[in-house]
Amino acid sequence: MIPLRTRLAQALDYVWGGWGAAASLLLLVALWEAGHEAYGTLVLPSPRETFAMLWRMTLDGRVWPAVVETGRNALAGFLGGVLVGGLLGALAGLSDMMRRLLAPVSTLMLGIPAIAWVVLSLLWFGGSGLAVVFTVLVTSAPVVFASAAEGVRSLDGALQRMARAFRVPRRVLVWDVYLPHMLSYLFPAVATALALSWKVAVMTELLSGAGGIGDGLATARVQVDTVKAMAWILVVVALLLAVEYLLLEPLRRHVLGWRRELPGAETRDPQGI
Repeated sequence: MIPLRTRLAQALDYVWGGWGAAASLLLLVALWEAGHEAYGTLVLPSPRETFAMLWRMTLDGRVWPAVVETGRNALAGFLGGVLVGGLLGALAGLSDMMRRLLAPVSTLMLGIPAIAWVVLSLLWFGGSGLAVVFTVLVTSAPVVFASAAEGVRSLDGALQRMARAFRVPRRVLVWDVYLPHMLSYLFPAVATALALSWKVAVMTELLSGAGGIGDGLATARVQVDTVKAMAWILVVVALLLAVEYLLLEPLRRHVLGWRRELPGAETRDPQGI
């Protein structure tokens, strides 16, 4: 049970960390306005024009259905990528033979540009939501695979032997030793894969006409409506920020909170960042 004082300190730390994000967003908006003043609406609409267009699109009922459709496809592909990448990565971490077999495939898939997967998915599945799901899956799975394999391979062998010597129950070993260690490697990769999923889903929708936010961007491109295009881009950015600061950041603090208790944990990162 975490003491109330510790919970309050963590909440204040989270809120205080948001000020830095807010300051960077305000700076970005200021640069956006400066770009508008320099180049005009045709090249870069002003923030006021963009927000006004977004509000009209929301009242017209175009934004929410597009968000739901894009989110559904992106989430389906993301969950499939995490499942496939996590399971295959765990196998590669447990077996040297599986690692030698799967690692080159993962590297090859990482090297293939996302746009190439979009083209292949359109040829295979046509302009449907399945094309979006497939593209998101094949681009996110290799990211998760690499972290899952490294997480399993880096498990402390001495700690495992000590647990067996003291006959620690398997359930306790999995939940209190293996899982926290694995999550410290997996969570950054999962967060990256989730952000990648949104971008790939929108790009696939834009080229396939499968609906969603990407289809809205494609329509704005055909109409040469820069204001509408910026409004759709604003929707994507808002969703990414919402997922990052309302879901991933609190989850990261909860799941990886144990690392802050370790001396010098602030300077260590399992991904080497």
